[in-house]
Formats: sequence, C-alpha cells, structure tokens
Amino acid sequence: MELTPIARRFVVHWGEMGTAWGVNRTVAQIHALLFFHGRAMHAEEICETLTVARSNASTSLKELLNWNLIRTTHVLGDRRDYFETSTDVWELFRTVVRERKEREYDPTVRMLRELVAQPDFERERPDAQDRVRATLDLMQSLGVWADEMLRLSPGTLDKVLRLGASVQKFVRGSEAREPER
Repeated sequence: MELTPIARRFVVHWGEMGTAWGVNRTVAQIHALLFFHGRAMHAEEICETLTVARSNASTSLKELLNWNLIRTTHVLGDRRDYFETSTDVWELFRTVVRERKEREYDPTVRMLRELVAQPDFERERPDAQDRVRATLDLMQSLGVWADEMLRLSPGTLDKVLRLGASVQKFVRGSEAREPER
C-alpha cells in the first residue's frame, strides 16, 4: 500500500514520538499505520508499506500485542494473521496509561512500601526517611487518582480534563478563604 503524504507524515511523526516515549520507532509506526487506516492488516502488507524487515515487524507486532494495543484477527479463507488496533482514542489512551502504570509505576510503589517496611529503614537519617515516605505518599495518591480516572467513561473523563482550569480556580479560591492554622 502506498501511503498518502498525510498518512506518511502521521506515521513518521508517531515513530519519532515513540522513541521519545521509550518505544521502538517501528513499534510506534506500525501502531500509527493500523490506527490511521482503521482496518486490519497482515504482516506482509505492514512490512511492504513501512519498508521494514519481516523480523523487525514480527518483533514489533509481538510488543504491541504484549501492550494490548493491537489484537490478532482472521479473514475467512486466509490463513494469515491480521492485526488491528482500536480506533477509539480514549480506549487507546486508557490502555497505554493502564499498561504503563502496571509496568513502571506500580513496581516503584511496591519497592517503596518494601523499603519503608524494612526494620533497617528506621536507621536511615530522619530527613531521608521523610523524603522516601513523602514520595510513597505522593505516588500512592497519584495511583489512586489514576485508577479512579481509568474507571470513568470517556465522556466523563473528557469533562474532567476540560474542567482542569476551573478546578484550579475553585481550589485556589477555597485556599484563599481557609483560615490559617
């Protein structure tokens, strides 16, 4: 398949952004291609369109499957695997947030909890203990918030995002009215 200039720009840019996000360029480009076209494609078509080696595409497709960003599907009469992604940006956003939280964030929270629970932790300098506990508290709060946001419907989540500045004004207003302690 020949990419249009718009499709090419989208796929190339998404690949560049992928590297900034810590994702292999080909992984990001394959996902961008599937998303942009909104239809299932087999590996040979992906390789031909992006001019990537079959081994590179295969590895990239496995990574996308592991991230739950694509799924395998089949076409009647064709033995090949076809790959597709959601065309719902909210579903993709939630999948990325959920996967990154499980892979990166949650292990850090577990490690911090383990550190604080160790008897030797009390032997650390009090200021170091305070920083680690403050980090754990913040990360736990953010984790609870992220889980709550992931449970919201896309419509509600969109409204919450759009309320950002209003909430900030509301909170600042209530902070200004609070008596000092």
